[in-house]
Amino acid sequence: MRWWAGGRTVAVAVVLAGCHASTGGGSVGGASPGKGSPSASASPGSCAAGHAEVVVGPGDAVARRLCVRPGTVVSLVLRPRVDDKRWTAVRSSAPVFALVSGWRVDADGTARASLRCAGTRAGAAEITASAKAPDVAGAARTAFTLHVSVVPYTTQG
Repeated sequence: MRWWAGGRTVAVAVVLAGCHASTGGGSVGGASPGKGSPSASASPGSCAAGHAEVVVGPGDAVARRLCVRPGTVVSLVLRPRVDDKRWTAVRSSAPVFALVSGWRVDADGTARASLRCAGTRAGAAEITASAKAPDVAGAARTAFTLHVSVVPYTTQG
């Protein structure tokens, strides 16, 4: 067995275990009411498919887990912060598995990003959202982390 095969086996086990983890507080699930999109996460332990929306508000957990099927588009909504900090950026640790696009901050302080998940491959990425006070020098700090696990459908045969 090659040295990298053991690492891949461990990574697959971690990804599959992530699908059964709780998603934490706040809204994680289907599309916004009225959009008519399919439900993204029907029950704990199932992976979102098609479209999912993650809404992060003041007082919510600073980290969450989300299991998705390949090709899922995740809408990340970061509600305005109650401290003096503002959302500054969203980054992916592995763009090949979860690519961040469409970043914007609305006038009211709500930040939005779209995450496009891998089309065929299994893997994981950490999506980090940073925030910083606008009038303070220095780098922005991570204020929220979404652990995304992309898990392909099982095949029969």
